[in-house]
Amino acid sequence: MATAGKVIRCKAAVAWEPNKPVVIEEIEVAPPQANEVRIKIVATSVCHSDLYHLLESMHKDGFPTVLGHEAAGIVESVGPGVTEFQPGDKVIPLFLSQCRECCFCKNPKTNQCEAAWTRIRQEVMAGVESRFTCRGKRVLQFMGTSTFSEYTVINQIAVAKIDPAAPLEKVCLLGCGVCTGYGAAVNTAKVEPGSTCAVFGLGAVGLAAVMGCKAAGAKRIIAVDTNPEKSEKAKVFGATDFVNPKDHEKPISQVLTEMTNVGVDYSLECVGNVAVMRSALESSARGWGVSVIVGWTDMHDIAIRPGHLISGRTWKGSLFGGFKGKDGVPQMVKAYMDKKLMLDEFISHNMTLDQVNDAIELMKHSKCIRTVLSVSPQ
Repeated sequence: MATAGKVIRCKAAVAWEPNKPVVIEEIEVAPPQANEVRIKIVATSVCHSDLYHLLESMHKDGFPTVLGHEAAGIVESVGPGVTEFQPGDKVIPLFLSQCRECCFCKNPKTNQCEAAWTRIRQEVMAGVESRFTCRGKRVLQFMGTSTFSEYTVINQIAVAKIDPAAPLEKVCLLGCGVCTGYGAAVNTAKVEPGSTCAVFGLGAVGLAAVMGCKAAGAKRIIAVDTNPEKSEKAKVFGATDFVNPKDHEKPISQVLTEMTNVGVDYSLECVGNVAVMRSALESSARGWGVSVIVGWTDMHDIAIRPGHLISGRTWKGSLFGGFKGKDGVPQMVKAYMDKKLMLDEFISHNMTLDQVNDAIELMKHSKCIRTVLSVSPQ
């Protein structure tokens, strides 16, 4: 392409400081270096992890940055040493890399990757490297991806090639939220046919967890949320019951235990709240219950009485739904193309990159499930 090897000036949403609106700026995107891919972002969606960094954790060293990590695009050019991708390929950026060479990537028990810990500075949720500058300043790349930009540069170990027929404005959701929730049920909890499940939190991740429980054959799926408007949407994805903790004076764990006699077989926490994590564990059946922490937070410690685990419950964590990105994301795209996976139903709003602050406000006030931003024409 005519832009290969050159700096690209393009539009991006820059978060200059925490807890302030992002600003649409012209940034410079350098050409990809060795083992890197430059991608034209076609569509990106707003995930709660973006808000977590901007409005909750607000780490002062994590700014300025370009947020965004749930997206899909087209390869514009590749750097030296890249053989897996070529210009024109449709791809999904991955916030969790898969180098395929480390002991974690080679172990089927995990989707962790050693390179992810050296490539991303976890405390500031940004890549060690950045190919962005704006107003003469270096701008961080959020989670090593930064998809609130018309172009971004990502290491090839953090990019998944997908079906060229896939609609990017739909499959962008597989870059984080849908895989995270769905995989937490299918890969991490390993929900069994005929089981009873409870999903705490009905944002996109929670609804995807509901969908995963249904796909795994659960007979009863109890959706838990303090927003009564989420009830009908949960049923679309397979929930059989809806419980609003605000409707009960008893602890929600007691409510669910009474509903199921012994507690649920599987519970999934999709909020990122340590109190809810504890409630989810206590809602699972003593003796065999499995509870999975899916929601992200790194701001608080969690406490539990040892007896809740000694009695036989299992407590697990799930990052990106247990999917190894390069392998799992294309499979999820295929499942959508084969009409075995819902994606359209998650999209409550469609906007442009210029409206990113409006999209952030919608999520901040729980007025959306997923807002997809159109970034660049295909």
